[in-house]
Amino acid sequence: MKKHLIALGSLLALPLFAQAQSAIDGYRFSQPDMKGTARFMGMGGAFGALGGDLSAIAVNPAGVGVYRRNEVSFSLNLDLQHSTTETQGFKNSQNNTKFLFQNAGGVASWNLANAVMPNINFAFTYNKAASFNSRYSGAVPKLYNSLTNYIAGICNSEGVTVGDVRSTDSFDPYNPNDGGYEAPWISILGYDSYFITPTGDEDQPQWIGQWGDNTSGSGVFDVITSGAVNEYNLAIGGNFVNKVFWGIDFGIVDMDYAMTSVWGEQLQNAVVDNPDGLPNSSAAWTMQNRYTASGTGFNVKLGLIYRPLQELRVGLSFASPTWYSINESYIAGTNFNYSVPLPDLQQNNAVTNGGYWGNNSYNFRTPWKLTVSSAGVIGRKLIVSADFEWQKFNEMRFYDGGGGYYDYGYDNDYYPDWEWPYYAPGAGMKKASPAIINTDPWAATNGDIESYYKSTTTLRLGAEYRVTPRFSVRAGYSYVSSPVRKEAKDGSMMVYTSGTMTNYKMDNTTNYYTCGLGYNFNNFFIDAAYVHKRMNSQYHAYTPDPLNPQIPSPTSKVTLSNNQIILTAGVKF
Repeated sequence: MKKHLIALGSLLALPLFAQAQSAIDGYRFSQPDMKGTARFMGMGGAFGALGGDLSAIAVNPAGVGVYRRNEVSFSLNLDLQHSTTETQGFKNSQNNTKFLFQNAGGVASWNLANAVMPNINFAFTYNKAASFNSRYSGAVPKLYNSLTNYIAGICNSEGVTVGDVRSTDSFDPYNPNDGGYEAPWISILGYDSYFITPTGDEDQPQWIGQWGDNTSGSGVFDVITSGAVNEYNLAIGGNFVNKVFWGIDFGIVDMDYAMTSVWGEQLQNAVVDNPDGLPNSSAAWTMQNRYTASGTGFNVKLGLIYRPLQELRVGLSFASPTWYSINESYIAGTNFNYSVPLPDLQQNNAVTNGGYWGNNSYNFRTPWKLTVSSAGVIGRKLIVSADFEWQKFNEMRFYDGGGGYYDYGYDNDYYPDWEWPYYAPGAGMKKASPAIINTDPWAATNGDIESYYKSTTTLRLGAEYRVTPRFSVRAGYSYVSSPVRKEAKDGSMMVYTSGTMTNYKMDNTTNYYTCGLGYNFNNFFIDAAYVHKRMNSQYHAYTPDPLNPQIPSPTSKVTLSNNQIILTAGVKF
């Protein structure tokens, strides 16, 4: 008998829908980066009070009001990434090189011949707002538990029966035709791969994983991500009496993201298809996830720059959230080899959903941003500038997409019982009431966002010195604080992921060190910049269990280092 009767279907529909995505996915689509023209990058992106640069418009659209001439330019970027993972003294490195078209656009300045409003300007720009290109891999020499035991724990919490996950000639657990409960995809994949074993009554089993009292082993991981956030900006701006500059920017955003992740274990004295729970086999297996997401969105930015003196400028800008409509696809598979004979084993691999990709659609809102800036111009030779930016990542939100095909068995993995836990900052775990669940199907995921993430602050500093009337040198620095709460980073709380993707990465602080050169000749200019980006993160193969903190989940310190060379060429007329 199924653990969930058809009579409960209406009650389950909304709670199950709540975990369409995880908070981790939301941050992937919102993570900040510093991209733009060579001059913008060479000065650490500190252009909120300066303007006069195509990339500066995306930070403070009042920058378009600073222009007095027409301009067209484009930028190219050579991105060289180096990653290092460190686990229990074991280090591994990866290199990843990409050539990117980074920025292009133009500004048209219209002279109004008016003393109050001298000019009004229009700009259209393309800017690669963020790049997802990365790769890191490594090994965990000594495991203390197994992903298979984690999957068994999910089955026990959910009350999964053997009938919920077993495929027959008339029943496909990925697409159940009985009108009842749809088991978490990871439990079906785990059962098909002999990761988990049922004990006792098949209608009320106790599930066990491969890690027993005498089991030992090691793990390996490999994560590859690609894609970008591309932003197209249409801005209008001007100035009043050459003192107050204003601007409005309308942004259209398209995003594409892809991830391939692999987690593998090599176990000795493992429990494989043994209801008695006795170690009896060596086990070697890998699980691979492939995930893609693409979406379009829009945002609005407002900005002001005030110049009380020729030598001083201050800026203020507000960027609305980006409202996305996102479509996603996903598939997972395993390869395994065991030393014990398994009589019903037909092949040494398994795949979700019969090899067909699952898909889903939803809406998502990124955090808003507020930027305060100042800049000084000294003797027409030296410019110094600073931006301070505030962004609330705990205000990311998921919403119903209103269409598409939803595989709730894929996404409903890590919440025990039908009444979803809801997390609030500093409050620990509490049960959400049925009224809350039924009125907001995304309450659990959005509650997780508030639990895991917090506000970030970004400091950008820049300087430019004009050595000669034609040649300039630049330098800059940018610091971005960690968006993750301490409890989520250090493993003292449960972190919920979605589907079969159990791995996640929590970012610490990010630092950018920049320098650049500029040369102009009559109406033509060319700029070059070098940017070194360094970010430390914590990789988790799966979430730690806060109830058993003495058993750590596999983790690794990940250091991502980007070296970028940016070249911008343009003409003013």
